[in-house]
Amino acid sequence: MAKVVVGMSGGVDSSVAAYLLKEQGYDVTGVTMEIWNSASGEEAEGGCCGFSAIEDARRVAYELGIPHYVMNFRDIFEEKVMRYFTAEYQQGRTPNPCIACNRYVKWEALLTRSLGIGADFIATGHYARIRQLPGGRYTIANSVTAAKDQTYALYNLTQDQLAHTLMPVGEYHKEEIREIAQRQGLPVAHKPDSQEICFIPDHDYAGFIEKYTGTSDREGNFVDTRGNILGRHRGITHYTVGQRKGLGVTFGKPMFVLAIRPETREVVLGEAGEVFGDSLICDHLNFMAIPDLTDELRVMAKIRYSHAGAWARIRKTGPDEVTCRFETPVRAITPGQAVVFYSEGNVLGGGTIRSAGVREETDI
Repeated sequence: MAKVVVGMSGGVDSSVAAYLLKEQGYDVTGVTMEIWNSASGEEAEGGCCGFSAIEDARRVAYELGIPHYVMNFRDIFEEKVMRYFTAEYQQGRTPNPCIACNRYVKWEALLTRSLGIGADFIATGHYARIRQLPGGRYTIANSVTAAKDQTYALYNLTQDQLAHTLMPVGEYHKEEIREIAQRQGLPVAHKPDSQEICFIPDHDYAGFIEKYTGTSDREGNFVDTRGNILGRHRGITHYTVGQRKGLGVTFGKPMFVLAIRPETREVVLGEAGEVFGDSLICDHLNFMAIPDLTDELRVMAKIRYSHAGAWARIRKTGPDEVTCRFETPVRAITPGQAVVFYSEGNVLGGGTIRSAGVREETDI
């Protein structure tokens, strides 16, 4: 009987994942990852790493009749997620901590420890499916529900990680998952989904960074695209590309963040039409359905989790660089976010957006 460690966050999705795998005949063990670190100064209660998550997961494991353990991943979470998150914002970029957490904590660290105790697989409650292609490579495929699809946040997983992972929830709609939980009497059947970054439950990213680093962000100038000073801002960690609300200054018309320049502490503002762009350069590449990008390809590209995707052409323009040109302009191409490439419902790969626009010599 194959052994699987299910990462149980205390939510309904991972709880039902554990139930489904048990029903399929796996030897299931539940594990809740303790990743909140006291250095952050507060507990993300109610999120995937709050203390209440441990108790909820333990109650579900008891109902399912499976063993449950808590594993401490605080150090790796702080190194790979919290420090990364803070450093990126300080450099004027907008990071995606869930992608980093998936790659380095929920998979790399948990998988290593699980294999070390005799497991054959790890499993999660993500809305995605793992597919092995005819050539032998593994990829992430879209779940059956576009509304909850989580493939975007999983593009950075490795072939070895995918080969040892199960994602049973990807075959179901959210409503079906809740119905299964209710039918089985699981105590989290109606538990709300977590919507925030787990270690910043109040959404005050700048406040978290100030508390975490012990330093206050410095003020700077709002400028237009010609360099004219429009006013003063509170510090670059308060802003992200595409932002309109919360600028702290009124201009008599809607203004949006177009770019952040950490070297001069400037936040560039413009009108709605200026937020759109038709190209980007990304790096820190990870390919999934293909071993590498050798030819120009037409793909569906997503530039943020909530983005529906847009048709684009991509080609390799450096050892760790892909240039992507969209067929129609897309809104708020944001450095630091991931761009993920899809073909026929499979994740081809992706990277981290380094800049909006392309250099003239990389035009495609």
